[in-house]
Amino acid sequence: MKSWSLPARIGFPFLLLAIALFAVFPFYYAIVSSLKAPTELFTVSYAPSLNFSNYASVFAEQPFGRNILNSVVVAVVVVALSLGLGVTAAFALGRVQFRGRAALLLTILGVSMFPQVAVLSGMFELIRALGIYNSLPGLVLANLILTLPFTVWVLTTFMRELPKELEEAAYVDGATPLIVVRRVFLPIMGPALVTTGLLAFIAAWNEFLFALTFTLSNEMRTVPVAIALITGGSQYELPWGNIMAASVIVTVPLIVLVLIFQRKIVSGLTAGAVKG
Repeated sequence: MKSWSLPARIGFPFLLLAIALFAVFPFYYAIVSSLKAPTELFTVSYAPSLNFSNYASVFAEQPFGRNILNSVVVAVVVVALSLGLGVTAAFALGRVQFRGRAALLLTILGVSMFPQVAVLSGMFELIRALGIYNSLPGLVLANLILTLPFTVWVLTTFMRELPKELEEAAYVDGATPLIVVRRVFLPIMGPALVTTGLLAFIAAWNEFLFALTFTLSNEMRTVPVAIALITGGSQYELPWGNIMAASVIVTVPLIVLVLIFQRKIVSGLTAGAVKG
């Protein structure tokens, strides 16, 4: 491979810097705006101040702490159910031969392609019939429609790439399919589980339409809906400082999770990309 020319070596760091600024600057400016007093919001300033009144106001004027707890509970339960059901379904679809397997996989993929609004009325009738409207179980059930098909599809693709010799050796030793999944496959599926789990968490954490439709009281709403319903006296008097503060609060946990699991995420995304 030819070495890079001098202009390329000089220009590449500047390109990376430009990309980083383009990606990070909106979040940085949201932090700066969240720290401004209401009278300073419409003045251009890139240096953050130390005014935390907007953060205090977010929790004082509405049950935002409860909204955060609702989002955490819904997202964690959705991830746990998606991974638990996804692993078992992926084992059946990826390792067991049965008639109609390809059609079932295509059906699962097709379900994930439906827009939320297309299934909104049906989900509303189902949740109302089950008596879980305006409750966290209702939001968990609705979010599973979004996360479970994706989780099953990704884990099935990963499960197919696992060496068949490991499974056969476990069966020779008297293992059952459940033991094979739990003790043989799960330990080596860590990157894939982290990747799909984090993507499912982000989807449940940011979900808006179902959370808006299937909740009625402020105490049951999740953070995206709570932020959207932060209002002032009129459309020209929106408390932008409070909105920016709430946005920063709900974005920080996602950034922390990505930074913690970034290596496993990269391993999970690239698993199976190179085969010997």
